[in-house]
Formats: sequence, C-alpha cells, structure tokens
Amino acid sequence: MRRPALKGRSHRPSSRHVRLRATLTAAAVAAAAGMLPGTAQARPATGSQAAPFDHQVLFRADRDPGGYACFRIPAIVRTNANTLLAFAEGRVLNCGDATDIDIVLKRSTDGGRTWGPLQVVNAGGGDTHGNPAPVVDRRTGRIVLAQTYNTGRTDSGHCAIPCDRAPWLQYSDDDGRTWSKPRDLSAELLPPNWNSWFATGPVHGIQLTRGARAGRLVLGVNAETYSGGRVTDNHAALVISDDGGETWRIGATDSWPVAADGSFRQKPSEVTPAELPDGRLLVSSRDEKGSDLGHRSQAVSNDGGETFTTPFQGLPDLYTPEVQGALLTLDDRVVLSAPGDPDRRRTMMLRSSYDGGRTWDSVDRGTLIAGDWAGYSDLVDVDTDTVGLMYEGGAVDARDEIRFVRVPEDRLAPRRAADPTTADHGLLAPRATVLGGARPTKGVIGQALSFDGTDDAVRLPYRPELALGSGDFTASLWFRYTAHQGEQPLLWMGGIGNSQPQVWLRGEPASGQVRGLITTREGARTVHTAHVSHADAHNDGEWHHAVLRRGGGKLTLFVDDEPVSTADVPGSVSRNSPFGVHIGQRMDGRAHFTGAIDDVRIWNRALSDGEVGALRGTGNAPLFGSLAWLPMDRVTGSG
Repeated sequence: MRRPALKGRSHRPSSRHVRLRATLTAAAVAAAAGMLPGTAQARPATGSQAAPFDHQVLFRADRDPGGYACFRIPAIVRTNANTLLAFAEGRVLNCGDATDIDIVLKRSTDGGRTWGPLQVVNAGGGDTHGNPAPVVDRRTGRIVLAQTYNTGRTDSGHCAIPCDRAPWLQYSDDDGRTWSKPRDLSAELLPPNWNSWFATGPVHGIQLTRGARAGRLVLGVNAETYSGGRVTDNHAALVISDDGGETWRIGATDSWPVAADGSFRQKPSEVTPAELPDGRLLVSSRDEKGSDLGHRSQAVSNDGGETFTTPFQGLPDLYTPEVQGALLTLDDRVVLSAPGDPDRRRTMMLRSSYDGGRTWDSVDRGTLIAGDWAGYSDLVDVDTDTVGLMYEGGAVDARDEIRFVRVPEDRLAPRRAADPTTADHGLLAPRATVLGGARPTKGVIGQALSFDGTDDAVRLPYRPELALGSGDFTASLWFRYTAHQGEQPLLWMGGIGNSQPQVWLRGEPASGQVRGLITTREGARTVHTAHVSHADAHNDGEWHHAVLRRGGGKLTLFVDDEPVSTADVPGSVSRNSPFGVHIGQRMDGRAHFTGAIDDVRIWNRALSDGEVGALRGTGNAPLFGSLAWLPMDRVTGSG
C-alpha cells in the first residue's frame, strides 16, 4: 500500500494516520501469503423472510483498524485483472456526513470470496474526502477515482450551505495497490453557478462500449446554485472524459428551480448511469422532498451522455425510501439495488427492468437480499454468472456496517408471468392486480374477495388520477372479519410513515375501533395529520359498510351510516412520496387483512350524506364518475 503525497489544507496528514499506516502495514505482512479471510457472517435478516445468500461484513468500525467511528458510502468496480475494488468512506469522529473522512479500500482477487486489508486511498486529515465514484478504463486498465472534498466539521452536523464542495480525482495503474496524488477538477467540473453543493456519484461510473463514443468514461454528479441568500436551483448531470480520465467536461444536465419558500418539483441526486443494450444511457437518481411523486426519478441519453432526451421523470410506483441506489445492465435486464421499504431504509432488494427502465418489478417480484436495515449500495459484474452487491446494513441501523454478497444470476428472481387480475370499472381504469391468492367468496351482493392475512391483496396500477392531491374525496367499501388482533388494513392510498402523504382505512381490533387517517404535506415542509375513529372494531363476522370522506372542512368516517367527524387539515394527500393504492394490505406489505372485502370505490369529490346512504342501501348503487370501482367479484388469470 502506498499513501498519496498530501499537501495543503485539504491533505493534512495526522498522527492518527501515521499510526494507521503502521497497523495496516503489519496486516499486509500477515496477509502476504494470501488474502485475509472474509469477515464473519452478517446477522440474519430481521424481516419476514431470510435472504438465501451468504453475506460478508466488509467494513465495520469495531472490526477494522484505524480508529474509525463509522463506515459509509460503498462503491465497487472490477478491474481488468478481475480484482474487485471496494471503496468506502472511513468516518473518523462520528457517522456525520461532513466530519473528518478518509476514502478507504479493500481488494479481492477471488471474486469477493476473501478480502485484503484496509487501505487508505485518501486521508481527510480533518476534512471530508468522500463520495467515491470509481470507473475503469478497459483500454488501459487504469482505475479512475473521482471524489469530493469539503472543509470538515468536528460535530455530526451537515455541511453549512453554501458548502465549499469541490471535485478531485486520483488514479491507479497497478490494480488498485497504489494511487496517484489527488488532482483538483474544479476548473473542469465546477462552473461558477454550482456554488452551493457538489457531489460525485457516489457509485461506480461506466465506460461506453457501443457506437461512435465507445471508450468514453461517464460519471454522475449533482450540484446546487446559491444566490440571494438561498438555494435557487438543483442540477443533475453527467460528466464525461474521452481520454481515459485525463480531462473532463460537463455533459447532459437537467436543472430544476427552487422557489423562494424552498419548494421544488424534483431534486435528482446521487446519479447512477447504465448503458443499455441499444447504446442508450439510462440514468437513475435519488429524488428527495420534491412535489413530484416518488423517491426515484430517471432520464435517458441517446447521445452518449451529451444531453438528456427529456427532464428526469418521477417513478411513483417504484417503492424505495429516500436513498442512493445503483444500476447494472445484465443482458436482457437492468438491475436496481435499493431498499424496498417505501418509507425507511430497510429490506435490501434487487429489482429488474426488462424494457430499458420504462417499467420496474414491484417489490413482490424482486430479489430479497436482507430484511433488516439497509441503505446505500453499489453493484458489480463479478463474472459472467455472478453479481456482487455491496451495501450498508445492520440489525439496529443501516449504518452499522458495509456488507458484500455474491448473487448468482440464476438466483435473481426470474421474469414472472402476469398476475391474476380483477375488474376496475372506474373511467378508463385498467384491471387491478390480485396478489397472493385472494379468491372470490360470498359477498354483500354477488361475490367478494377473501384475504388470508398473509400475502393476499389487490393493487391498483398507478394512474395520475388516483393521486387525490389537496381536493375532496370519498372512498367506500364493504368489509367482514373476525380477527381480534393485528392491524387490519382495508384500503391504503399514497405513501406510508409519519411524514409521507397518505390516506388509509383499517380495523384495529386490539383497540376496539375502525380508524381512518390522512397525512398531508402543505408547501415545502409542513406535515399535518388528521384521523377519525369509530369506537367499535366491527369484527363480528358480519358485513359492514365503511366510508371515509374529505369535504366541507371535515374528515368524516361513516360505518353503517353512522358518521364520526374531525376537522380536516390543509395540504395534499399525494405529494413527494412513493404512491400506491392497495386493498387489504399496508403499502409496505407489513400488515395484511384477514377477512373479505367487497365493492371498493373512490371518488375525487365529497359525496353527500344522501349519496353515502344510497351506497349502503342498495349495495351496488350506480353512482357514476368514480375514479375506481372494484366489484371484487371475479379473479381472472392464474399468474
């Protein structure tokens, strides 16, 4: 291992790093006869399923030398010599994003089965040296490592805005054993108006293999503009090099304005590119706190990263929290690594797209890697049969450790045939998907669908019309159940958690009630919640009619025509979060209904009391104009 020669404020060596060098040199000597063995297995997943893969703990503060408090921000590449280089941020004082941070590395020469000792690629010396974004030039074998610096803090706070973030670069010509002196790329990649924030990756970059631009190196970056005392614009971009990383320039750029109140539609960041089989670039990004639905967005470039064909588009029905993710192209599919929980950083999954990113597998079709806490991740093509996943995970916190798992391609979830469906008679509505094994049973009039409380549900395909926004609405259904415990979700629309806009209606037998709730977002930051409950769980095995209505300044819950109201709260019930409409299931799949549901309807208006009464009085009353109307009387297709 050779540490770079560090000069100036941003490269101060410290006594801690001198001691670390001696410790790591001793470790390298001990491993001279062969790579150090992989570390102990990660703790079993704590979710509903255990992942059938072997996990290695690759970085963990209480196991690795150097006195690090925390490791975060994984990035990984495979070199021309088939060595895996696993990068991370070694955070010295705490787990904060802007503290004293080093870029560290471990190498594997056997496909990730065992790993060498920790190397320091770039020491922060009190400052933040992070956001590793490696890419390999296959023509020369050079490994190029882009990274970002800022002045470090001694507490765990964020970098004050505007932050003095700047891009730097190192390279290795000996398979990652030693690294060049860092070089400042500000003159090439930091225009004057990107003056508030800048970030490389953090994720692997790509080298183009097709067309006239074959050989080009492409990395993702994001930035902000600061003017008049506030952030005025968000930028997502690709940066490109046509000479193996010697020189760089800004390519495709998508900018989004920030209003004076801090609101914006999108904030694409932590950009990950992938080259599709037809030569186009699919670019996926984290999206955070914008008004557009979803926590991920994406764009496409048809010209090798020079321009985007359209602005970034949100992905409302791709369930993931606000977190970085990674793309990898594998023959007929593109794989995305990201947690599958739509609210919190947990449940690491691999999900596939078979049409260049136009559609993505839902959570139930993805490959579960681990069910406990999970955060940032990166993917690498280990060999022709194996994918490597490097990700943050933990039994207590997603920042507990960084893991590595080998995933044989034949154990990725296969492409599945279409699921069974049930009719939706809403205006121009497609059929709804029937999950698990929900089957017809005797209903109020005709048949209903029964749910087993394990995995049965009905999910409506995303349509913009179902996002009810700040307006009035009415949702109605019939239900029958006998459960005396557990959360019994009847209808769920929107996101989930304490701050995501949502609408839900559920039985709570343990507390003896049926309850409805809305969570709204008003403007950029203000979150409101209102809930209303009926003081009887109605779990007597008989059919009951429930209606949740927003209108006239009230949120009203009717159960069998008996209304209970509370004051409405301002704001949108469908803004900035992943969005789904589920019958018989919580949005995150952590609770399922046990019983039967019939005749589900949703309107984007407040029905009158008389209309609500008509619904119960005639069962299938022909009140037209509903956004969704599911008789729940028939299932078509076998899946």
